[in-house]
Amino acid sequence: MKGTPGTPDTPSTSSSSRTAKRSGSTASRRRRELRREVPSTVGLLADAGDFAAMRDYRSFTFEDHHDYLTHMDALLRSLAAQGIHTTVALFDPDEYADYCADHGLDPDTSDTRTRFTAELAASAAALPYTGQPIEELLPLLVDEAVRQATWEYATSLLGTAGPCADCGEDIGRACLERAAELLRRLVAGAGPGHHHLVCSVPARAEQLVAVLHAQVPDTPQAPPRVDGREGLDFTTVLAAGLALGGAGGLVLRSTTEDFEDRVHGWRLDRGRLLPLTAAAVFDAYCTDADTGEPVPPEPGVTYCPGWEVEPPDRHHGAE
Repeated sequence: MKGTPGTPDTPSTSSSSRTAKRSGSTASRRRRELRREVPSTVGLLADAGDFAAMRDYRSFTFEDHHDYLTHMDALLRSLAAQGIHTTVALFDPDEYADYCADHGLDPDTSDTRTRFTAELAASAAALPYTGQPIEELLPLLVDEAVRQATWEYATSLLGTAGPCADCGEDIGRACLERAAELLRRLVAGAGPGHHHLVCSVPARAEQLVAVLHAQVPDTPQAPPRVDGREGLDFTTVLAAGLALGGAGGLVLRSTTEDFEDRVHGWRLDRGRLLPLTAAAVFDAYCTDADTGEPVPPEPGVTYCPGWEVEPPDRHHGAE
């Protein structure tokens, strides 16, 4: 009977149903909005070797690395489509095994992998996902891992340099201050234009390499534009070279509109950064680093001497 309480046609029941639906819709919408406020971290197995190591765990069900990357690409795109900020970090199976052993966790569970991944963004090489295809993201992530490892190793070298035998000043700290001043002198001496600097330092465990890009405006007194992260990495590697006191080199390439590119060079020698002659810069640029054989000079490039960047006073560093 129409209007009887409890039947589908009861007005009060229909009104309550509509209210419940609106309430449920509002709650669902608010949860979606909140979900966009919660960042995500994705651990990525970048190479086939790391992927093969994870296949030893029965709970890791992927069998093919290419298929895994295809699904990972789809996952990242899905998260981005929902407006969720996602950080992508390299997942290292060896570090994962050590983490499980240190915390007494079973490594063969998705829960443990999730817990490990959640901590990666704070400790491992990681990048924000910006929508690029997975094949473009992978080399960027590997480069970030190399950059972080280089900075950590250079920092450890500075931390163990110890005090100066003559004055007791901390060598690592003093070399960092010198490196920052040398970088300022290098960029100031280069003048207006875009400048690409590479510093290479042979160390005990590995070759330290840092790259920096600086843009110097034409406007007088305008400060150069240098990425803060690049500046820190470059200064730290150069400081490690000063502290070690051994060999090393620095190359600066300048690009200015309507002019040929110019290449300048310096060498590290007993804790000092000394300018190279134009002939030495040419030889360094036009010699194959692996074979020692000469290679043709690059068209449109002028090989120039470095300039003095070291003040004449005494510096800390290994002798």
